[in-house]
Amino acid sequence: MSDVLTLSGIGKSYNRGTPAEVSVLRGVDMRIARGEVVALVAPSGAGKSTLLHIAGLLDTPDRGRITLAGEDLTGLSDRRRTAARRSEMGFVYQFHHLLPEFTAEENIVLPQLANAVPRAQAHDHARALLEQVGLGARMGHRPSALSGGEQQRVAFCRALANGPRLLLADEPTGNLDPTTSDQVFSVLMELVRETGLSALIATHNMELAGRMDRILRLDDGRLV
Repeated sequence: MSDVLTLSGIGKSYNRGTPAEVSVLRGVDMRIARGEVVALVAPSGAGKSTLLHIAGLLDTPDRGRITLAGEDLTGLSDRRRTAARRSEMGFVYQFHHLLPEFTAEENIVLPQLANAVPRAQAHDHARALLEQVGLGARMGHRPSALSGGEQQRVAFCRALANGPRLLLADEPTGNLDPTTSDQVFSVLMELVRETGLSALIATHNMELAGRMDRILRLDDGRLV
């Protein structure tokens, strides 16, 4: 399997050059193969979210290189970083961040329109994704009319709307009760497996981490 994501020598500090400088990442190397689902486990404050943000081009490292499907993404302009995020990556967070004034279907259509997908095609794809996660009867509902687990399933569909190579998820079930968390995680894994994309999923839940292909542990700014 070829690598989808490669991080080489990633370093990140805050308040650089001051007495309050904090080194968050210290030379992180990581490879995620095509179709591989990797768990990222870390104590609070260990740099887990920072690493995900750098991998997703939402933050820039002080040093190191980011490669996605063989393309060096280090040092891209803001415009090209935005284009790469939109077309190559999908993001899921602990909170769904759905737009409250739009229906479930419309929340999945919007990122496709931003990626120049024709409107009719975007709606067809949104409906197909919602059917896939068991929400075909709920696609016309706004987020406030959906349960927490349903909202997160819509967020999964939105993350996959543009057919990304890589899914980045930060505690995607952390805001759900244990039973719903297990159900929603099963849906996520099914989606990932069926689409064949790669995923880096940060979690504190070791039971969920054990269901992934590999576990990476981040401690004191380094993968151990």
